[in-house]
Amino acid sequence: MAEYDFDGQVAFVTGAARGQGRSHALRYAENGADVVCADICETTDESTYELGDETELDETAREVEERGQRALGVQMDVSDAAEVEAGVEHAVSEFGRIDILANNAGVAPVSGLMELDEETWDHALDVNLKGMWLCAKHVGQHMIERGEGGRIVNTSSTAGMVASPGLGHYSAAKHGVVGLTKNLAMELAQYDVTVNAVCPTAVDTAMVGGIVESIGEEMAEIAEQSGPDNVLGEIVQPEDVSAAFMWLSSDDARYVTGIALPVAAGATAI
Repeated sequence: MAEYDFDGQVAFVTGAARGQGRSHALRYAENGADVVCADICETTDESTYELGDETELDETAREVEERGQRALGVQMDVSDAAEVEAGVEHAVSEFGRIDILANNAGVAPVSGLMELDEETWDHALDVNLKGMWLCAKHVGQHMIERGEGGRIVNTSSTAGMVASPGLGHYSAAKHGVVGLTKNLAMELAQYDVTVNAVCPTAVDTAMVGGIVESIGEEMAEIAEQSGPDNVLGEIVQPEDVSAAFMWLSSDDARYVTGIALPVAAGATAI
């Protein structure tokens, strides 16, 4: 894995209790950043699998500190404007700055669009799209006020680039994340803030395990017929996605903004 210099910087990572979020948090710490580890730590009624909990968030923070960096755990619902604003203010009061937003929190309840209920649709869009906007808004406002630039990296998905049977609501939200990313990049460019999206295919996390368990054999066959999930034959690991986050957060990518970068093992090549 490449090494980067984030000494003196603060990374704010959402969905940090486990999975990709934990991986990002630890990689930022390994490269010298202090880390705000944010997660809702609550499984909602709309979820079809268990979400990360407070114990797991504490473990992420502990592992950040084991890497020699400061950590702050924040329980926060990214779809709640007041909680996001309070979480960002808390982070700034503790660390004095936020240089990087890893806008990662997301949910993927499983349902076909014809069977989907309105509450599940709203929940998917609220967390996966509205939550991205709220976090980018409040961290972005801080970056503008501080006047030293910044990096925002949003988690979209290959489902934000192609169809994803059984996850049409998730796919709609993730397509929205790509559009949101491009617009944020345009609006924040004058403040030296870059905004990019990373689009992973299926990653070896509890979320994907929950989706596979929930989707059932029939829908899995439909999904397989719609195109390859991974043409390289090995499941993508969280650290592979983290590598893209590190690059887009670094000075090496200072002239890269407004892109949607697949970490897809060829899944978007069809």
